[in-house]
Amino acid sequence: MRLHRLDITAFGPFGGTQSVDFDALSAAGLFLLHGPTGAGKTSVLDAVCYALYGSVPGARQGGQGTHLRSDHADAGTRTEVRLELTVAGRRLEITRQPPWERPKKRGTGTTLDKAQTWLREHDAVRGAWKDLSRSHNEIGEEITQLLGMSREQFCQVVLLPQGDFARFLRADAEARGKLLGRLFDTRRFADVEKRLAERRRGTEARVREGDTALLADAHRMQQAAGDAMELPDLAPGDPGLAVAVLAAAAVARSTARERLTVAHCGLAAAESAHGRAQEELAGTREIARLQHRFAEARERAARLAERAGEYEETRARMERGRKAETVAPALELREDAERAHRRAVQAEEDARRALPDDHADSGAPGLAAAARRAAEELGGLASARRAEHRLTGLLAERDGLDREEREDEDALREADTWLDGWESARAALQTRIESAQESASRAEALAARRDPARRRLDAARRRDRLTSDLTVAERQALGSGQRAQDLRGRWLDLKEQRLTGIAAELAAHLTDGAPCAVCGATEHPAPARKDAGHVDREAEQHAFDAHQEAEREHGAHERRTTELRAALDAVVAEVGDTPADRIADEVAALESEFEQARQGASALHAAHEELRRAEGERERRLQARQRSAVRAAARLTRRDTLDSEHTSLEAELTRARGAAESVAARAAQLERLAAVLTEAADAARAAEEAAVRLKEADARLADAAYRAGFDTPSAAAAALLDPATHRALQHRLDERQSEEAAVRAVLAEPETVAASRHAPADLVAAGERAAGAERRLREAASARDEAARRTAELDRLSARAEDGARRLAPLREEYDRVARLAALAAGTSADNERRMRLESYVLAARLEQVAAAATARLRLMSAGRYTLVHSDDRSGRGRSGLGLHVVDAWTGRERDTATLSGGETFFASLALALGLADVVTDEAGGVRLDTLFIDEGFGSLDDQTLDEVLDVLDSLRERDRSVGIVSHVGDLRRRIHAQLEVVKDRTGSSLRRRGA
Repeated sequence: MRLHRLDITAFGPFGGTQSVDFDALSAAGLFLLHGPTGAGKTSVLDAVCYALYGSVPGARQGGQGTHLRSDHADAGTRTEVRLELTVAGRRLEITRQPPWERPKKRGTGTTLDKAQTWLREHDAVRGAWKDLSRSHNEIGEEITQLLGMSREQFCQVVLLPQGDFARFLRADAEARGKLLGRLFDTRRFADVEKRLAERRRGTEARVREGDTALLADAHRMQQAAGDAMELPDLAPGDPGLAVAVLAAAAVARSTARERLTVAHCGLAAAESAHGRAQEELAGTREIARLQHRFAEARERAARLAERAGEYEETRARMERGRKAETVAPALELREDAERAHRRAVQAEEDARRALPDDHADSGAPGLAAAARRAAEELGGLASARRAEHRLTGLLAERDGLDREEREDEDALREADTWLDGWESARAALQTRIESAQESASRAEALAARRDPARRRLDAARRRDRLTSDLTVAERQALGSGQRAQDLRGRWLDLKEQRLTGIAAELAAHLTDGAPCAVCGATEHPAPARKDAGHVDREAEQHAFDAHQEAEREHGAHERRTTELRAALDAVVAEVGDTPADRIADEVAALESEFEQARQGASALHAAHEELRRAEGERERRLQARQRSAVRAAARLTRRDTLDSEHTSLEAELTRARGAAESVAARAAQLERLAAVLTEAADAARAAEEAAVRLKEADARLADAAYRAGFDTPSAAAAALLDPATHRALQHRLDERQSEEAAVRAVLAEPETVAASRHAPADLVAAGERAAGAERRLREAASARDEAARRTAELDRLSARAEDGARRLAPLREEYDRVARLAALAAGTSADNERRMRLESYVLAARLEQVAAAATARLRLMSAGRYTLVHSDDRSGRGRSGLGLHVVDAWTGRERDTATLSGGETFFASLALALGLADVVTDEAGGVRLDTLFIDEGFGSLDDQTLDEVLDVLDSLRERDRSVGIVSHVGDLRRRIHAQLEVVKDRTGSSLRRRGA
């Protein structure tokens, strides 16, 4: 890498633009960078580092780059650094501009411009520069790849800080390890140590988890076996735990099988006794049922005999109702005719009350003739109506002309007033447009900050929702687990009840002549019957399915809880514990500021549109003023025409309306008269026709009542039954007949009659005997089920324990292997004699290379006296591998570098820095470093040593290198002719080149 040119503008102490021609300075091999304290010597090196990496070294790096701007620069001058260099055979130009808070172009205040970066490459064939990229990330990756060094490595290798290496000489192994780790990037070896430690902890946890699970199975087996199993006194991770658990499980299984055999024998005896008791109880119940049935039938027959008279009366009433049904149509017809006659008479009376006195006593023909005469007179007024209608329109048109004249006068006054204020309105709209444009610029800057804040708020709200969902999910998992336990208990209870009543279930499938599945008999004189609350196979299966579904639901809730907990951990890692309300307040403040700016910007289009509409409105008002003048001339001509037509129409209407106020009033009188006469004539004819129909209906009703056997029509009407009464009477008759048939059938049953001759059945004694047998059967079945459950549970848990022991064996072998490797890499193993970590071992090899490279120059600087050697001895209680000693050829002894004097420490650290530069360069892929800078430390050397040091630095020219020395030492100004002086004053520093 060779530097060619550096241009600095408004950077650090440099208020203006300064340039450094490194090609001219490097021609002499050595050049001196000097100047007063605080003038800005280090800022030149900072500018080189900033151009390459976008940041400056060490503690001077901070903020977002705004601190790099010179306080001496003009407000309108932007900070910029441009570096031209050759690296890897390519000539590049890098330009960087940090963020700049500049004054606004409009209004007051400042606005922030983003950082800018350009990368260009010189095309030697065309002799021109070509652009490569303007992306910060792309340029940073490209420069780092070409140099092969990070910013920290570059600052240590190219910008040699002697103070750092003097401290390196005197530092302990821990401090040296941190520096070397940054330079040689040995994080991958530390990651190997960390990965091995994590694997050791992981496998150890899995082994303990496996032993814990095995011991948990042992506890479950002990619970299942009761007092038949003793647990080994061992903890998770102890050797021999699996063998002891499996041996105890084998003993428990054997004991459980013996107890199961005893329980089977007890259950068989209880089932036999229970069957006999159930047969006896079923026979007693049947006799009791038949005796009760016979007594109930005798009571029902007595009640029927008591209600015989009521039955005969109901049957006679039903007979009269059937005869009256033949007269019903005539009754309905007569009622309809009477209602129609009353309505017609009332309508005629109403119509006659509206007639004039001269027509009040006229009949229907006279009224019809008078109506025709009124209609003929009404037809003669049609022409007068049209004239009257035209006169109304003419007056309305005349009023319209007057109204139009007033509107035109008002419009002219409004237009004149509006046009007088046109210039001031246009100026106000222009001001609104400029204000909206400024708000748009502010809204664009706020929008860039809004989206990250929104994403952080969404993450915080998602964290809160997940916390709430996790609480609900944990509560659901707890509830579903309890429900699964309750349903399991219900299933076991139903299973026990089914086993108790299994005889009745088997008896339901018995067929006469077919052998019984239990005893083999072909005759079944008294099969067991299902009692109340019997549990069949379907009910038991339904309970079992409900239990299984509850178990699946509980598993789903457990998985849901695990997923929510993992999601919550991920969100908390992203957003932390900051309350969502606080983030929401920050977002709301940003949104409010953005919304104000956006609303101000949104008025831009409206202001443009309002200006355009105002200009259109001005043109419209000018044209409307011209059209008003034209309409005023046309109105004068139209008024004269309307006045002439009005005079002729008035004369015609006076003749037509006579004594009425108007033609319309006269026509209305005639229309009302014709309508009243016509309505009265129609009502009179309808009343006459209704009277005739009523007389005919009376005659037909009397005839129908006589034929049905009734003396009068009123007697027939009284005998009629409505549908509800008819249904009620018929229902009584049907119930009587059904009850008589049922009583006769029961009293004729042979088995019922035979049962009535026996003594009353004793159900209490038979039930007590059956209940005792059932209780003993249930107890035996429970004992058998408990023994079977224990045996099955022990078999299942034993198989799971054996499977877990088999899976745990290779895991324990893996743990032993990983634990040995982790201890060896961490330096805690007995096999690691020097207690050296893996990363320290790699750094020790690098330090040995650095010491060898530094010794070649240290011998020249010390006239062959000193040699740097690497030591892997332990220092105190720390780990070994990073010791650094100096060998004094005059005494032949090896001693610590902390014993060197100030001058000796300087040239030793300089030799160490140059050696480190060579090693890091080789590590970076052999990239040539043709330009180096050495910062301070020469004031501690005597003249002879200074000459030797300068000879060593001057020898670097043999490799076509140039070295820049940053120093205050006055003697160096006489020894080094090529100089770059930094001059400071009240307006900022400047650069001056001398002797090159």
